[in-house]
Amino acid sequence: MYSLLPALVSSAFLGYGTYVVCTKGLSRITLALFAVCLASSSWQGAWAILFQVRDPQLALFLAKFGYLFILFLPTTLYHYLVEIAGCTSERRYVYLSYAFAALLVPLLILTDLIVAGNHDYFWGFYPKAGMLHPVHLLQTVLVIGRVSYVVHRQRDNISPAKRIKLNLSLGGVLVYVFATVNYAGAYGIEFYPPGAIFIAISLGVIALVTASRHNLLNPMAAAATVTHELRTPLLSIRMQAKGLERHLPALVHGYRLAVERGLCEPSVHEQTLGHLSSLGQTINQEIDRTNIALDMLLAYIKTEQFDKSGFARHLIGDSIAGALNRYVFDSGERARVEVARLEEFEFHGSDTLLILVLFNLLKNSLYAIRAAGKGTIRISTKRGAVCNQLHFKDTGIGIPKDALPHLFDAFFTTKKAAGSGLGLAFCKRVMTSFGGNIRCDSVAGEYTLFVLEFPNAEEKGQAPQLCPAVG
Repeated sequence: MYSLLPALVSSAFLGYGTYVVCTKGLSRITLALFAVCLASSSWQGAWAILFQVRDPQLALFLAKFGYLFILFLPTTLYHYLVEIAGCTSERRYVYLSYAFAALLVPLLILTDLIVAGNHDYFWGFYPKAGMLHPVHLLQTVLVIGRVSYVVHRQRDNISPAKRIKLNLSLGGVLVYVFATVNYAGAYGIEFYPPGAIFIAISLGVIALVTASRHNLLNPMAAAATVTHELRTPLLSIRMQAKGLERHLPALVHGYRLAVERGLCEPSVHEQTLGHLSSLGQTINQEIDRTNIALDMLLAYIKTEQFDKSGFARHLIGDSIAGALNRYVFDSGERARVEVARLEEFEFHGSDTLLILVLFNLLKNSLYAIRAAGKGTIRISTKRGAVCNQLHFKDTGIGIPKDALPHLFDAFFTTKKAAGSGLGLAFCKRVMTSFGGNIRCDSVAGEYTLFVLEFPNAEEKGQAPQLCPAVG
């Protein structure tokens, strides 16, 4: 019975490590993960057998075999987090930690300085700590402390999406560290070692992070399916709204006539009647706005496997006009948008994608104007020898200086209660697919300026040059 838990954990680690290597191939991350899984599986597998045997000599062999992997476990966890974080400069310390663990191996095998026999507990034999066992404990503390520091330092230099994965990875390793409670048994404290529970939980967290890192799970595909499924109820709502738009004004008119002729009491406020008359139109506007958001999400998802074969030459003026004609403005918002100094040029790409980019910029700027309680939007274009530019400027609340470097990172947002953080990342990917760039300049409280750069595509029969990269 006491062997069941470590046996299950051993099988889970070995199975998952093998699965990742076989499905995703060999890489620095998969090798580091496999090292964690192999060490954990061997350790727990040795304990599962150790708790069953009654021969002291065989028990000592199994205890030392298990500790052969325990010596390397802290380093494998260190190795895994370093690779997840992408800290290439830290690898030399990982190798030094492996080397130090390797120096302890002869002492483990040939002497009783690491493992000095076994305790005989109620669940079976358990390793007894030798004189140099605290050296291994000290290495464990130093390694976990070092990797926690490295991860904390690295968090400030990566995108929010990667930061989430890194935090989860560190969380999984810290849960694993709780398994060190098992060392109490090595020092004569008799209680059934619960460490297997912690490392089983840790495996679940590590599996989630690794699956996300290597796309073993495909959240984008799920998002695309959900997005498509939303089209059906939206279509049904639109049909019902069309009915309201067609019949409610007549019903409201009939109610007003009935009140005028004394056929019924005036129980509905006049303002409410006006709202009812336009209810169908309002619902249809919200559906249009939702469809725009779904179009943007689908386009963002599809850029993972973007097909440029459909790219063609388009006039920038047509795309700007198309965006402004199709965007669903609230009352008074369209008057805040000015198209000025339009120098016409062609770009090579997708006019649909560019319109979605402009939708996103409009949405963000109008949000900034509402938040500031003032402001306008000015759109202009400028021709260039290599790259043409589209300037999109609003005079809303602006963007804090410390947010600018992360503005185009996926899942980063400056909106407190709204925003997915996908919009500007989508804009960046679209402009990159056109061979261009998008950059932002902003002063908090004053303005935000987006500059979209397009390769000059006007030489017929020639591929457009790429715009210079923006740092």
